[in-house]
Amino acid sequence: MNTRETILVTGLAVFVLLYFFGRGIWHPAYIKLTGKRTVADVISSVGEEARSRLLPYFNQAEVAYPPKEITLLATKNNRQLELWALKDGNPNLIRKFHVQAQSGVAGPKLREGDRQVPEGVYQIEGLNPNSSYHLSMKLNYPNEFDLKNAQAEGRENPGSNIFIHGKAVSIGCLAMGDEVIEDLFVLVHDVGKSNVKVVIAPSDPRESPLDASSKPEWVTELYETIENEFNGYIQNET
Repeated sequence: MNTRETILVTGLAVFVLLYFFGRGIWHPAYIKLTGKRTVADVISSVGEEARSRLLPYFNQAEVAYPPKEITLLATKNNRQLELWALKDGNPNLIRKFHVQAQSGVAGPKLREGDRQVPEGVYQIEGLNPNSSYHLSMKLNYPNEFDLKNAQAEGRENPGSNIFIHGKAVSIGCLAMGDEVIEDLFVLVHDVGKSNVKVVIAPSDPRESPLDASSKPEWVTELYETIENEFNGYIQNET
């Protein structure tokens, strides 16, 4: 490979890395040039198509769309996100999604920069139509439980800005790909973010109990809460 080819290959590699991993740097400038979108803009643009992808799953489960409330169950070890909705007071599994990218290992998020996906029970704080990762939904991490234990341990910066978003790159968030985040974004808009619960676990406690033995003492309580949440979402086969 001659010098010119080396420069071209190196430049292409830098461009690809910057495009995928440096979106937080260049995308805000791009938004300034192109103009910000509103949630209404996104719904107008992708809402019909997203609903057309969602409706067959709701119809198959015989659940009216939009449902009154939904729960998203995420398991970190198998990179899966389950969508559940209530029908006649009973939980119905609507669909399973593959998490395209995440980071960290089993265990809760403790501090800014630890690259951990948090574990716990969360709400959707807001919908971001101008995300660097196509679209995003912000979780209320750190929640009251996270803050209580951070304060007790003297952890002044437990982290923030945890999202479920598009693309397939993530540091501490759940990256779902662009099409799936469009579907989830529209669904949460239609349901209302106050009617959405997100539960994130290191593994599926319906298959085996969560192991808190090597983690801080308070994780035992956290994992009991997560287990109770997951155990409320077992598909009725009858």
